[in-house]
Amino acid sequence: MKNWLIPVIVIVVLGIIVYSLTVGFNNTAIEKQEDARLAWANVESSYQRRNDLITNLVNTVQGAADFERGTLTDVIEARSRATQVTVDPSNITPEQLAQFQQAQSGVSSALSRLLVTVERYPDIKANQNFLQLQSQLEGTENRINVARDRYNASVREYNTYIRKFPNSMFAGMFGFDQMARYEADAGSENAPEVDFNF
Repeated sequence: MKNWLIPVIVIVVLGIIVYSLTVGFNNTAIEKQEDARLAWANVESSYQRRNDLITNLVNTVQGAADFERGTLTDVIEARSRATQVTVDPSNITPEQLAQFQQAQSGVSSALSRLLVTVERYPDIKANQNFLQLQSQLEGTENRINVARDRYNASVREYNTYIRKFPNSMFAGMFGFDQMARYEADAGSENAPEVDFNF
């Protein structure tokens, strides 16, 4: 065997190994990134379902002539603000998530006030449409929580994958950046104060 052939074989073998590693990394990173983006789309879908239900709920409550209009206006305005906030799923940043989360928290807060106010109106509480919508909203809130948890799990898996060595070297070369997690609202670690004195 000729002496020059050994270095050529070593270089070819190393080239195949490096190629296999980079292709494997790139394909797996793309799959994990797409899983996280799909999980984010599911979060948005759950919030959209809530917004659709809110419209029906507001229409049902509006039928009560003496119902407090300010409460309804707050819900309608919060829903409107929330639908205007968009997050680019291909580049989810902590700032975008914070803005989205703040808008959704506004909807949750206004909706909570609406449901508390409804307690003062027995005819609305007895309305079958209202009860059904209220039940669907409760289920949707659970869906939202599950979707956010799944999104965070997908992001954790993706971020962990691109940060491990030697993947971290390839991540920089191929432009894979960490994705932001959905975080709890500020102050959510404190128990809410409940006042049953109406």
